[in-house]
Formats: sequence, C-alpha cells, structure tokens
Amino acid sequence: MTSEILFVAAVIAIAAMLILSGSARLDIVALLVVLSLILGKVLTPQEALLGFGDPVVITVAGLLIISEMLTRTGVAHFVGGLLVKYGRNGELQLILVLTALVAALGAVMSNTAIVAIFLPIVLAVTRRTNLNASRLLLPLAYASLVSGMLTLISTTPNIVLATALERAGFDPFDFFSFTPIGLAVMGAFAIYMSLIGRHLLPGDPVSPPETIARTFRELLVEFNLMGTSRRAEISAASPLAGQTLATGDISSRFNVRVIMIERIGHFGKEIFATPPAEFRMRAGDILVLHGAPEDIDKLSKDCRLLLRAVTDADRTRWTRVAGIAKVLVHPESSLIGSTIRKIGLRSSSGVEVLAVTRKNEVLEDFMDRSLKSGDSMLVIGSWKRIRLLQSKLHDFVVLAFPAEIEDIAPTRQRAPIALAILALMVALSAFELVPVVVAVLIATLLAVLTRCLSMEDAYDAVHWNTIVLIAGMMSVSRALDKTGSTDLMVAQLIDWFSAAGPYMMMSALFMLTALLSMVLSNTATAVLLAPVAINTATALGVSPYAFAMTVAIAASAGFLSPVSSPAVMLVMGPGKYRIADFMKLGIPMLIISWLITILVTPLLFPFDPSS
Repeated sequence: MTSEILFVAAVIAIAAMLILSGSARLDIVALLVVLSLILGKVLTPQEALLGFGDPVVITVAGLLIISEMLTRTGVAHFVGGLLVKYGRNGELQLILVLTALVAALGAVMSNTAIVAIFLPIVLAVTRRTNLNASRLLLPLAYASLVSGMLTLISTTPNIVLATALERAGFDPFDFFSFTPIGLAVMGAFAIYMSLIGRHLLPGDPVSPPETIARTFRELLVEFNLMGTSRRAEISAASPLAGQTLATGDISSRFNVRVIMIERIGHFGKEIFATPPAEFRMRAGDILVLHGAPEDIDKLSKDCRLLLRAVTDADRTRWTRVAGIAKVLVHPESSLIGSTIRKIGLRSSSGVEVLAVTRKNEVLEDFMDRSLKSGDSMLVIGSWKRIRLLQSKLHDFVVLAFPAEIEDIAPTRQRAPIALAILALMVALSAFELVPVVVAVLIATLLAVLTRCLSMEDAYDAVHWNTIVLIAGMMSVSRALDKTGSTDLMVAQLIDWFSAAGPYMMMSALFMLTALLSMVLSNTATAVLLAPVAINTATALGVSPYAFAMTVAIAASAGFLSPVSSPAVMLVMGPGKYRIADFMKLGIPMLIISWLITILVTPLLFPFDPSS
C-alpha cells in the first residue's frame, strides 16, 4: 500500500467524520477534499476541478431547475392537493395515497424537493384529521427515497452510475432501466407499511404534535411573541422624520425592528408591511415596532416618538395586510452558518424574522446566532411575500401558515406548458433521441423562454452546495483511480467474495453502499463505488450492469440514517424522531430492498456478458 493510497484514505476518513459530526457543511467538506488532493500532489488542479464541468453536475443542476418549474407552475402542489382530497380517511389510506403520489412525482423530481413540497401538506392534513404527523413524515421520507429507484433522472446516484458505465466503454442505463426494480421496491414498501411498518412508527395515531399552529395567535404564542409589538407615532420634532429606514438605522442602534408603517393617505389609512430600507418616514407616521419593551422605550425617548396602545382593532387591521409563517431551515440551505442580520431576508425576500427556535427552544439574541439545519423561524411580511415563500424550497420549507392563507403558485397559468416541457424531456431521454444532459438542458431553456420561471429563479433553484459536493467528490473518485486505490478495493472484494459467486458479490456491494451512505451522502457514496462495482464485474468476467444497478439501488436505500439524504433530514425535526426510530423502521426496509435487488436485477441484467 503506497503513501498516496494512505493519504487518499485519510482524506476520505476525515471527510466522513466531518460529515457525520455535522460540524461542517457538505460543500465546505467537498472543497477541503479538493484542496487536500491538490496540495497533497495526488491530483493536478486541472484533474481535481474536472468534476465541475462534468455532465453529471450539469444534469443535476438542470433537474433542480425543472423541479422548481413544476413547483412554481403549481403542478407539484396540484399533485400534493390530491393527498388532501383522497387521503383523509384514516392513517393507512393516507400512507398509501402519499406513497402513490410521491412515486408519481419522484420519477421526474428530486426526492428532496418532493419532501419539501409534501411536508407542509402532510402537516395541514394532520391538523384536519387529528392524526399524528410523526407517524406520517417518516413514511413520506422513505417513499421519497424509494422513488429515487424509478427512473434515470429520479436521483443523482442513478445518473452517476449511468455515466460511469459510459466512461468505462459500456452502454449507459436508459431512462427506464431502473423502473421494474423501483416499482417492485415501491410495491413492497406499500405492503410493508400497511402490514408491519406503521405499527413500528412512534407516537399515538390520534395525537397531533403540539408544535403545529392553527392561527395567527397560536404561532405567536409558540414563539413567545405575544405582547412584543408596540405602536409609536413619529412626532414633528423627531429626528426620524424625513429619514429613510436605512439612514434611521433603528435596528442596529436600538435592537428594534420596524415591521409595519401606518400612514394617513388620500384614501384613508395605508399599511406598509416590512417596508424596504429606502422607505422614507414622515411626521405623523405610526411605526409598528418589534423588540424588547425596554429597547422600544429607549427608542421612543431618544427619537421623540409618541407610544400608542395596541388594540384588537389594530391587530385585525394588520392581519389584512401582513401575514406570518413558520419556516424550517433546509438541510442544504445557503443560510446555514450565517446570521439573520447578515442574511438580509428583508431585502432579498421582503420578510422579517421575528424569532428563531432550535430544538423547540426559543433562541435569545437570535439576530447574531448562526443558523443550523432544522432551526425554525417565524417570519412576517405582506401576504404576497409570505405566499411566495412556498417557492423558496432550496433554502427553507414552510411548516405552518395562519389558517387564512391559501396555496398560491406564482405562474399557475403556465402549468400546461410546464407539463409539455416535462413530457418532451422524458420523451427525448426515454427514446434516446439525445443524451440525457442535452434533454435536460433543452427543458431548462424552454422553461425560461416560456416564462414558467425567470432566469433569476432558475439560478436560485440550483442547490449550489449540492453541485459543489458532487463535483468535489468526483475528485476523490479520480484520486482513487489514479493512485490504484480502486484496483486495491476491487482485489479485496474479489479475494473475499468471488468464491461465493456473483450473488454474494452483489450483496457485498449493496451492504457496503448502504453502510457508507450512513456516513457519507448517497451521492458521494455512488461516486466512490461506481468504478469499484464496474471494475469488479470486469475482473470477474461478468456483465457490469447488475453490479452497477446494485450500487444505484443501495444508494437510494438510506433508511437507517438521516445523514444519507437531505430528504430524510427534512423530517427529523418536525417529526421529533430519534435515531432508534430510523433503525426500527429502516432495517426491515433495507433487507426488503436488498432481497428484491439481488433477485430481480439478474433477471433484467444477466451476469453473462453475451446475454
């Protein structure tokens, strides 16, 4: 074993520990890996950075844009609405309908986007049906994982394995190569959940979580915000008269936020919710302030404001203009590691953060605390801005709206166009008229040209941390190949399992992939093991397709740990799950997936290369 092999192994081990500990973002870990391999002179800069232009990376970015198109045009939410219509007659029916709908969307959308869409819908259904969301969110996450086994574009590992086959000189998997196995696992999942799985879920079937709020008031109570708003009139002598909110600098000077401004206009009283920094204040304006009472008192004294009482009539008037929402920080969010003050949600999204909770505890001095995955924020803004939060799935997931709000899609009238674009992309890929990456690029360009979403929305839809993770981990795969580490792993696998036959080798690859996914992400695991699977098959003189398919399916079988996929991490907080819950429900699903894979895959992809 050479020093280069040991160095690469150490880099992988340290990266795995960082990911498992949660002490560093996945994209930061990937960049550290790239730099380590360059500085360690294992790879040249050109070799280490090749992954950033890889077709896999371009394809994944494009598919994220397609997911955003389906969300913004209301297609995804229409499918989610079917859950409300057909899934209200008890827990079992809800799980089965949820599984079917997730499978329908999962064939063409990322599983993370699916969970982000269905999470608030499931919470809304549990409010209406008095069911326990903790018994539904884990089946949602698992169904989304299984949906990744349905088509070539269902999840990134499938694309990684298809591309690895092509690079090795074999025909890649086609669009529906995964479908028979995926349907078999999805059917087994539905049967398992009906007969056994739902009895292993935590909690009482008819005990809804206490964290789900129904009204404006309940949301304020949950975040300890009752009585924290005051009204203050700007007097003629106030130094704030004539200044903009930016020049007045009320937030940083007094730790008080202006969340609304009331003004007497030509047609009566006007209310401006979360006004922008350039809004110019006038004498006679009434500021609706949010902050600690002592801070508001200091502001009113120093700036000569006249404090006014807040009445029920005021609150009723405010709710006609301003709304609030509880949002969960996405595991892949660009907000993680930043503070509320630095993020500037008010300027970027038109909403103001009123409070933050972490593990159901309200954070003190939250403005300067770094956000973490799973944190919940209560935000306020105009109803239009609050509704648009539903399309910001790459940064946060809306968990609860006040009961008054209705679902909205910014470009709902273009839903038929979005469906036509999706059908075109699937047809081009399925009939192999063009390479998959070209089909995806055509679809993304059409989405922008037909105004299903703007170019800015398209760029925002890309989870750049996911892109960096995939591209960075490709450098590890290249380093394993260059240093001979891949050949060493192949030789070891052959030494241990070749005498037992190809079925045992498939089982070994399946379990190795599943176990590594508990530490690394499923995408990173697929990148690392794709060449191992193909080279092992070549060394044994068997067709590589069965082994490659085994790694792809196992990469989507991350049932034992929330680390394996952001789709699972999303439900961890709202469902109040423990690792033991994943083990209890996930171990049988892992065994079921393994059995189906080793029994069905060789029938579709025989071991004999001449078949």
